[in-house]
Amino acid sequence: MSDDPKQQALNEKELGNKAYKQRQFEEALTHYDKAWELDNSNITFLTNKAAVLFEQENYPECIKVCEDAVEKGRDIRADFKLIARALQRIGNAYVKLNDLDSAIKFYGKSLTEHRTPDTLQKLRDTEKAKKEQEKAAYYNPELADKAREAGNALFKESKWPDAIEQYTEAIKRNDKDVRPYSNRAVCYLKLMAVHEAEKDANKCIELDPDFVRGYIRKAAVQFAKKDYQESIDTLREAQARDKDNKASREIQQQLNKAYAAMNPFTGGAQGGAEESQEEVLKRAAQDPEIQRILSDPVMQQILQQMQADPKAAQEHLKNPQIANNIRKLMNAGILRVA
Repeated sequence: MSDDPKQQALNEKELGNKAYKQRQFEEALTHYDKAWELDNSNITFLTNKAAVLFEQENYPECIKVCEDAVEKGRDIRADFKLIARALQRIGNAYVKLNDLDSAIKFYGKSLTEHRTPDTLQKLRDTEKAKKEQEKAAYYNPELADKAREAGNALFKESKWPDAIEQYTEAIKRNDKDVRPYSNRAVCYLKLMAVHEAEKDANKCIELDPDFVRGYIRKAAVQFAKKDYQESIDTLREAQARDKDNKASREIQQQLNKAYAAMNPFTGGAQGGAEESQEEVLKRAAQDPEIQRILSDPVMQQILQQMQADPKAAQEHLKNPQIANNIRKLMNAGILRVA
């Protein structure tokens, strides 16, 4: 046997590793402690001991040994990878203790010493778990309903920002209820925050594909964006979902608005008196879809027929694809149909 304490320490470490692999944890601890007594300049003896304590689910002691390893490692200028490993193991132990804030802190410290994909993934997983815990702790359908009702009261007073705040609180309390998303979408539209309104309308449909009001909200957003044909298509979907006809009147009103907006003769927003024909054509020239329709030989022939015989338009509108193209031209202000 060697008389060199460092070599003797390494021999003890090997015996400890062998016992560890055989899950003979108490024996492994004895060898690692002996190795540290022989050579306290090698912190792997401490990190290995911490690994045993972790397997024994003795997490507080595991943390203490790792902290000792980090402190000693800094004193002797140990390899930063060894210090990073000790810090990561502290994070692992805190995860087991369900102290996610501490785990996140020590994973971060580990990454500053040595960045590894494993530690980075543990950090991300723990941050995600913390968010899920916070969300679950905040979940309360009863308080969600109270917040939504408070939002409704503020909505009636036209206090849109305050109503949005309450609807947002309702969503945080219960993010599976479509109603606060629907109500918040209306508020956003009142404030012309179209993008936010669209996100809420789409969320309604995602959560409940049969929620008719979700489609009505989406159609309103599309109308605000002057996507009249898309708005009409969405309202048709709403009609198909409205089995008991409870929303039929509201849907029809929105349909009438969309059709009126598409027809220049009814004073629609596009192609009306405020925009010259030159401006209309200039805008249309920048729209690839409009150019595609105008360059289609079949559509060219149909448009010629409609010009010669205005009544021909009604016949062509019976074909859904042609009707869709004609509506897009009307929407762009290129075509006017009486």
